[in-house]
Amino acid sequence: MSTDCIQIVTTTASADEARRIGAALVEERLAACVQIVGPIESIYRWQGKVETATEWQCWIKTRSQHYDAVEAVIRRLHSYEVPEILAVPIIAGSEAYLKWLSQETH
Repeated sequence: MSTDCIQIVTTTASADEARRIGAALVEERLAACVQIVGPIESIYRWQGKVETATEWQCWIKTRSQHYDAVEAVIRRLHSYEVPEILAVPIIAGSEAYLKWLSQETH
């Protein structure tokens, strides 16, 4: 079954920031669902140094046609200079769930 659905992942500095981003995306019908996971620990290189941070991860369920708008909302509400914004294709899923996802993001 072919699908135009994607998951977009981003991480945030706080649970409140994750909730603000998630709520905006669902309210604007750019995402059917945003799952917030955390806290998680991230280890990364930033400006030449290895850093660690406690973060919250957002899994955003949407359709590929909404990627640009979702990215714009994340950039507008995000506190990071360079936020993680990655899209992962959903290649298959339950027919009922994918239908719901598509209906909620029209």
